[in-house]
Amino acid sequence: MPKLASFGGTRPLKPVYWVGSSLKDLRACPEEIRDVVGYAVFLAQEGGQHPGAKRLKGELQGLVEVVEDHASGTYRAVYTVKLANAVYVLHVFQKKATRGITTARHELELIKARLRWARRQARGEVENL
Repeated sequence: MPKLASFGGTRPLKPVYWVGSSLKDLRACPEEIRDVVGYAVFLAQEGGQHPGAKRLKGELQGLVEVVEDHASGTYRAVYTVKLANAVYVLHVFQKKATRGITTARHELELIKARLRWARRQARGEVENL
């Protein structure tokens, strides 16, 4: 079994699971956004949290969101570290709502569906990605 890389600490990094199209979506983002999200995921692997990350409330309690502004718009990444000692990146997207800070309903539904899948995968009910 391959060993996980460790940087500076004695604990191995948590594995990362990119759910659905989240990795493809991240790769389509501007480089600055990829850097911020990548660093946030790395910190989550180490057991930390990015300074710009916030824990979500309500139905999405237990999830973490990183929001980053760019000249081309606002981008968001949603992940969880609460499942199977791993980081599950559920969704990466550009916020396109025309009003306020509200996330579009279809984006929320996609996050919820991917979270349900991740929970099942963490329990071993579905195959790995």
